[in-house]
Amino acid sequence: MSSQPTQDIDQLLPKNYDPKAAETKWYPYWIQKQFFKAERDPNKRPFTIVIPPPNVTGKLHLGHALDTTLQDIITRTKRMQDYSTLFLPGMDHAGIATQARVEATLREEGISRHDLGREKFVEKVWEWKHIYASHIREQWEKLGLALDYSRERFTMDEGLSRAVREVFVRLYEKGLIYRGNRIINWDPAARTALSDIEVIYKEVKGALHHMRYPLSDGSGYIEVATTRPETMLGDTAVAVHPEDERYKNLVGKTVILPIVGREIPIVADDYVDPEFGSGAVKITPAHDPNDFELGLRHNLPQIVVMDETGTMNEQAGIYKGMDRFACRKQIIKDLSEQGVMFKVEEHIHQVGHSERSDAVVEPYLSTQWFVKMQPLADEALANAASEESVKFVPERFKNNYLRWIENIRDWCISRQLWWGHRIPAWYCADCGETIVSREDVTECPSCHSHKLEQDNDVLDTWFSSGLWPFSTLGWPDDSEDMKYFYPTNVLVTGYDIIFFWVARMIFSGMEFTGKNPFETVLIHGIIRDSEGRKMSKSLGNGVDPMEVIEKYGADALRYTLATGNSPGNDQRFYWEKVEANRNFANKIWNASRFALMNLEGFRYEDIDLGGELTTPDKWILSRLQATIADATRLTDAFEFGEVGRVLYNFIWDDLCDWYIEMAKLPLYGTDEAAKKTTQSVLVTVLDQTLRLLHPFMPFITEEIWQALPHQGESITVAAWPTVKEEWIFADAEAEMNLLMEVIRSVRNIRAEVNVPMSKKIELLIKPSDAISAERLTRGQDYITRFCNPERLEISEQLATPDKAMSAIITGAEMFLPLAGLIDLDQEIKRLDKELATLHSEVERIEKKLNNAGFMAKAPEKVVAEERAKMADYMEKRDKVIARLAELKSE
Repeated sequence: MSSQPTQDIDQLLPKNYDPKAAETKWYPYWIQKQFFKAERDPNKRPFTIVIPPPNVTGKLHLGHALDTTLQDIITRTKRMQDYSTLFLPGMDHAGIATQARVEATLREEGISRHDLGREKFVEKVWEWKHIYASHIREQWEKLGLALDYSRERFTMDEGLSRAVREVFVRLYEKGLIYRGNRIINWDPAARTALSDIEVIYKEVKGALHHMRYPLSDGSGYIEVATTRPETMLGDTAVAVHPEDERYKNLVGKTVILPIVGREIPIVADDYVDPEFGSGAVKITPAHDPNDFELGLRHNLPQIVVMDETGTMNEQAGIYKGMDRFACRKQIIKDLSEQGVMFKVEEHIHQVGHSERSDAVVEPYLSTQWFVKMQPLADEALANAASEESVKFVPERFKNNYLRWIENIRDWCISRQLWWGHRIPAWYCADCGETIVSREDVTECPSCHSHKLEQDNDVLDTWFSSGLWPFSTLGWPDDSEDMKYFYPTNVLVTGYDIIFFWVARMIFSGMEFTGKNPFETVLIHGIIRDSEGRKMSKSLGNGVDPMEVIEKYGADALRYTLATGNSPGNDQRFYWEKVEANRNFANKIWNASRFALMNLEGFRYEDIDLGGELTTPDKWILSRLQATIADATRLTDAFEFGEVGRVLYNFIWDDLCDWYIEMAKLPLYGTDEAAKKTTQSVLVTVLDQTLRLLHPFMPFITEEIWQALPHQGESITVAAWPTVKEEWIFADAEAEMNLLMEVIRSVRNIRAEVNVPMSKKIELLIKPSDAISAERLTRGQDYITRFCNPERLEISEQLATPDKAMSAIITGAEMFLPLAGLIDLDQEIKRLDKELATLHSEVERIEKKLNNAGFMAKAPEKVVAEERAKMADYMEKRDKVIARLAELKSE
């Protein structure tokens, strides 16, 4: 559609920008018009981003806002570049986190999940999910995310649940899923296994307890040390290094385990570090992952000495029924009294805590389901070395990914929870058969018994979220969306989950689709507070993105987050930055209002750039082309901070501070043709600039774009600007740069001697060559407008005046005779200072050009630029020297 002539400016764009009004107006419009709905268009290139699914546990935080804003910027840009874009929304059931939140609400009512039973409890969690999913959608809307809600998914919806079962069964059938006893991370408070990512390591001030285990033949003792004395009750060996001369004669002998009285062997194993402590270590296979592996190698018993709550069990003997930490204190006391524990040293070490309950995690021997990871890791490593490998931005994070998969361990995927994907395994009570099936099982295939019980455990949340890029598109069916939108293009996520989520998506994608799930992984850092601290509830320094939006608007928040840093690095959050970016939005608003005030009766069809363009017209069009080129290149490289800088400088400096001010001459003049050309340039530049800015600030750009003469339904689906070679005017840029330098210099001199702009001055300009003279003469109307001279003279033959303020610029010398307003001594001091600066710059570049290393490595273009700079500085220096000589001779 084409806009009507502008009439009521305040109705189109009120005096002050109101973010809430724009946000409540345009998001429903975009949804109603289905601009975000992805179409499988065979004539367009697909572009897909699947949102990293937030947990349905509460509000989105600033990290989510950063993550999704970057995705939205990419998606909106690609849509404008004529891709068929899919930004797929969804949420994660977040097993343990969601169950813990719901259980906490039940405790407030005085009941537990066990009072409700599994089925009723899961119903309660679904109720929670619906409430918080609705909150999350509201927050997505507030942020302005261009999501295709028609394709929204949830990790426990019917389609994704079928994909999870399919993957489990296929891996089981390949022998890559097994059930067995292994050491896992155990949360005694939540009573469940944990994935590595659910373990938070904290630096704890503990102790290293040194003990003497007596040799059973009475010939002496062997010294061991531990930070967890309570686990000694489960010791089944002492280990030493096979080449440790101190213990060679003891290997094969036995010691008596204090308190317990059990005889345990001394074994030799390469795992032991002979340089650490005494060089001998106690081995507790059921309570330490490394001891577990060593125990398997030496066929050692596995003795579990505590139960699932962290309480000592019957294997703990006299300590049965004691909490693990109470037991630790009592054992220390008992062993000290017996003389077994002879030394206690302070020891600072990292202790794992449950991310959800904050309980100290216990390495615990338990029967769990595992994925055999080595075959999957081998495939991923082979892929990582190929040309088709996933690209990491910044590239350094690929090394983090590779290090993890090179040192992979089998993955414990079972969780002792009720909320999640229940493990599709059934056990026959009559014959003991284990049946793994895609469909629910009611009869044992071996003995035909109906006495079957499904495994009570659920799968680790990461098992289902690892399938996210393809399960959300309809896999395992060969759906039309799968054919068109997969593999996805970009995954945006934080560096903290590369190992646990990114890696698992790559494993899963390769295994089940034969393709990488995404082409590129864009890594961002975390948002810290203004002091550089991580945001946390305990510090009370968190910032609610909805609060920021309420105060300053979504556009200001988005722009702040997206331009706050370079990829992969942490950023600090400052309220002042958000306020500054709100002011930037206001600057754009005011510039647009100025344009509308000077466009009365002007239609989109009236745009005509075929008339005579002024130097400022050509300059702003040329600067626009450079801005388009830079913004496009930097967006493709995900350098959003740099894109923001380029757009900010162009809008604030070039467009608002210079072009709009210069455009007032023809706009306020009587030449109708010149006025129409300027209007055409102004509308064109604003239109193109708003399009470049739209992915960052979608609301204000839509509001302004709709008010301006335009064509189309929405800026959301407008075409991305492309560089027009015919609008690149190098000469006009050079001419405009000269005029701006003149104006800046006059303003600086006025400020230096405190001469207000309203006071008329005499301005004399001596061009250094004929080209500069021609440019200055053409631009004298602008010089007059912005320098306010009573007399302006531009001449190559200009005689240097006495007692005048001066400025040396590229292409000219300027003089402001200011009799009675200038102190001659002060002007000499100023020029002396300028001369020192120019000397310094010349010396700096000379050193660089005389540096053999620089000359050998620097590209020819860079060397040429440095030489040009030096010539310019030397020319200015010579002029300053000459001017100083003149002043000092007076």
